[in-house]
Amino acid sequence: MKAHTQWSYRPYRPILWEKKLPFICRLVPDETGVYLDWLGDGCQRVYWRKRGEEEFFSCPGENGSCRISGLEPDTDYEIRVGEGELRLARTGIYPGTVVNYVHHQDNVYAFSGHALCSPSMVRTPQGHLLSSMDLFSSRAPQNLSLIFRSDDDGATWRYVCDLFPCFWGRLFVHRGRLFIIAVSTEFGDLLIGESKDGGNTWGNPTVLLRGGCKREEDGAHRNPQPVVEHNGRLWFSLEWGHSPYAGLHGSVPADADPMDAENWLFSEPVKMDPTWTGEPGITSTAILEGCMTVCPDGRLRNIYRYQLIGNTPSYGLAVVMDVNEADPEAPETFCRMMSFPGNHSKFMIKPVPGEELYLSIVSRILGPGCEGNRNLLSLVSSRDLEKWELVCDLLDHREDDPKLVGFQYVDFFFEGDDLLWLCRTAINGAKNFHDANCQTFHRIKNYKNLLI
Repeated sequence: MKAHTQWSYRPYRPILWEKKLPFICRLVPDETGVYLDWLGDGCQRVYWRKRGEEEFFSCPGENGSCRISGLEPDTDYEIRVGEGELRLARTGIYPGTVVNYVHHQDNVYAFSGHALCSPSMVRTPQGHLLSSMDLFSSRAPQNLSLIFRSDDDGATWRYVCDLFPCFWGRLFVHRGRLFIIAVSTEFGDLLIGESKDGGNTWGNPTVLLRGGCKREEDGAHRNPQPVVEHNGRLWFSLEWGHSPYAGLHGSVPADADPMDAENWLFSEPVKMDPTWTGEPGITSTAILEGCMTVCPDGRLRNIYRYQLIGNTPSYGLAVVMDVNEADPEAPETFCRMMSFPGNHSKFMIKPVPGEELYLSIVSRILGPGCEGNRNLLSLVSSRDLEKWELVCDLLDHREDDPKLVGFQYVDFFFEGDDLLWLCRTAINGAKNFHDANCQTFHRIKNYKNLLI
């Protein structure tokens, strides 16, 4: 076999795994059906049956896609195309537009994981939307990401390619070039890769930091937070090591080539000090998933998620750290605690174009007893990064079991009058609220009307 000269595959399969075509590369269940795309011969018979039954039903599929209709709601089905691998899907009502779905007992990606995590989305220089997501399971290798594309502003999506090894990826565009910052696996190497054709193919990535060789060793930890251009540099946040993590950031001159590792600088990692809070009842040292934010005073700060469950208070605070813009290698220093209604899940904070206002989409915490719930997703706003107010609830499933339903890790951006967002969604038979079975796309039209 030939050496592989790129980072992307269609699809990736481990060398000793059978690469069985046709390969179902995308599943989208709905209340009474399942839509699927596959790779390989586009004209095939599609077979399905209720899980556990013996008899398959079939229909012809053309052009590499098919929708199976007339299925029972809230039911697991086994599906294959031709003699390809068997996939699982559960019918039901899903919010928004499903970009992709993976059943938690589907083993087609077991070499990486069983749940879809880390949503990231960007408008490419070519004009289409591109989304990425990775495959996660607790203590699994966690090293595969999937790329999808929409040519109709999110109404429909199609599979593009796999990236391997790639985890916790952040898509971004800079100076008309498309990049992704990721890690090779949890606590692995920090990587940056580039696509020169709108995300269809990706060349080999550049290693920015070397991490551990296995999960138990210290290495890079991060999530798809924004890459922010400020005062002539690009900045992004990450962590190092195991919990308790040490927070740090990376940066590169905005006019330099991000693919050249020599251009990058990283700050010295710093761990959380419980005495920063001024609250003697707080013993947590867990900060993670920071968001680089240009504050109202023009200063760049890193705002971290802060784990408070089991403390007093048990929720509602984020940690704000100062970034030394004059010395990008200097460690971040404590600035203050910030009141925040969604501190127990990854959040992004973005300034509203043309307004003195910040928005965030959070797994909103309502009070003691539900600090870990993620079944209420809300849009919140702040003018000063001190006080946050509810704008509206976006997905409210408080009537559903919080152990099984979750909306989390939202990526969003503003585009004209609209706000586009991509959500890690666990619903309709997900293993639990954390291990999502789908990524869902959403759009808020004329979002500024909500801010009046």
